[in-house]
Amino acid sequence: MDRRRFVSLACHSGAAALAGPAALPAAHAQDAPGVTARAITIASSAPLSGPLLSFGQDLQQGAGAAIAQVNARGGIHGRSVQLQIVDDAYVPDRTVANVRQIVSQGSALALLSCVGTPNNTAIAPMLEEAGLPHVAPITGATSLRKPLRNVFHVRASYTDEVLRLIERLTGMGLKGLGIAYLDNGYGRELLEVATGALQKRGTPAAVQAAVATDGKNLPQVLQTLAAGKPSAVLLATAGTVSAELVRGIKTQLPGVLMAGVSVTLPGASLPQLGESASGIALTMVVPDPHRGRLQLVRDYQGAMRAAGHGEFSQGSLEAYVNARVLLEGLERAGKDVNQARLRSALAGIRQLDLGGFVVDYGGQPPYVGSRFIDLGVLGGSGRFIG
Repeated sequence: MDRRRFVSLACHSGAAALAGPAALPAAHAQDAPGVTARAITIASSAPLSGPLLSFGQDLQQGAGAAIAQVNARGGIHGRSVQLQIVDDAYVPDRTVANVRQIVSQGSALALLSCVGTPNNTAIAPMLEEAGLPHVAPITGATSLRKPLRNVFHVRASYTDEVLRLIERLTGMGLKGLGIAYLDNGYGRELLEVATGALQKRGTPAAVQAAVATDGKNLPQVLQTLAAGKPSAVLLATAGTVSAELVRGIKTQLPGVLMAGVSVTLPGASLPQLGESASGIALTMVVPDPHRGRLQLVRDYQGAMRAAGHGEFSQGSLEAYVNARVLLEGLERAGKDVNQARLRSALAGIRQLDLGGFVVDYGGQPPYVGSRFIDLGVLGGSGRFIG
């Protein structure tokens, strides 16, 4: 994608249960939490309300479709797999309370894709103490890529995503880059990576603006950005606030290019943005969900349709991939599965090809399965066109 194409595009262009903590099934008298003769229960704490609601919806749909797909084939070693998603509204204290209850009740064998950097930071010590495996947390924070025995990341890191964007933007000859970042641990970590990368290139950020997670300070953020007169703005934001920020930049800073990471604009926000999304460059940590050139994408689309979902998105494809990795671990752990066997099975995954997308944990923590990153530009339809 060269500068001219970027500028041209910028200018013209049910399988998961939704339940509260009290609804999680009680533990049975067994060696492995969440395992009965007929079922294996996996849990997740994710936002089913609040500013990152769409991340919970993507998890419900994508992971739910993958689990429904395997259950339709007889499950794992004769057991069905059940996913219980508990709402935390992207509030770390609620995530901690949810996971504490899951651990104390012994209601789940493992966690899948708990959402958010501050949320995952808060529960990490508890997971290590309890020995509860957590597959594919929805965060790319480098600060969480520690040698933890129970956490198995799938997605590439935010550091890798930001560096790819900085490389591309500066390679296009753009000067005076601005940074709008979410005012929490996630956004501040991305800000640090971006400013460090720019300083190494001798082009410090033209302006920085902290965005409240509830978006209440957006008018001030837009004034700050406008005063800095950036040629492009790096969006280190996520969730609902990102869509409002994009609309504001399009209106008040016409012609300014925008680029964001994979979690900046969840799929549910793209149809609402319409033409306002046109020309925004985003990193991708999974392939384009609308292009069926890869077997993985074809499998995902088939599973989504079978589950009654006709809309495809990066978020639900990521959730589908994450569930596939966990299901592979369960299959390898054998019929007498427990948390230790699952942990060992996951650590042993090498060059697992899901159909054009490879996961490899390398045998030693920190476990990071993929470093896949691509870069695309959104069109007015909310799909990638370049």
